[in-house]
Amino acid sequence: MRFGDSENGGKMKKLLLLTVMGFAAAISSATAQSKFGATMRWCGTSPEFKLTGVPKGTASFELKMVDLDVPSYPHGGGKASYQAGQNAIPCNTISAGWGYNPPSPPPGQVHTYQWTIKALGANGGVLGQAVTQRKFPE
Repeated sequence: MRFGDSENGGKMKKLLLLTVMGFAAAISSATAQSKFGATMRWCGTSPEFKLTGVPKGTASFELKMVDLDVPSYPHGGGKASYQAGQNAIPCNTISAGWGYNPPSPPPGQVHTYQWTIKALGANGGVLGQAVTQRKFPE
C-alpha cells in the first residue's frame, strides 16, 4: 500500500488534516493566553501593575511575590477584583496585613522580586498568567 492509494490516501489526508487542525487550535489557545502581560512599579513597598491582554471572563486576580534572591522567604501576595476594561491594579491594592509581606532586603542589598498574576474566572479557574519582576530598592 502506498500513500497515493485512493483508500489509504484519503485516510492519511484526513488524519493529517485533523493533526494540523489540532496543532493550530493549541497554538491559537497558547497565543491568546500569552497576550496577557503585566509591568509594575513600586509605590513605597506596595506595587502598581499595568496590565495588557486581560483574558475575557476575568473576575479577579491572584497575585504572588517571590524574592528571587531568597525564594524561601514567604512574601505571599493577595487578591484583587477585576472590572471589564480595567488595565491596572493600583498602588496599595496589595498591602501588608492581607497576607503580603513587602520587600525587605537587608540594608545595603538590592533584591529582585518576581510577581505572578493569575487571571481567574468567576468559577476560580485560571484563564491566564502574567509574570513581571523588578528590583527593590530601586
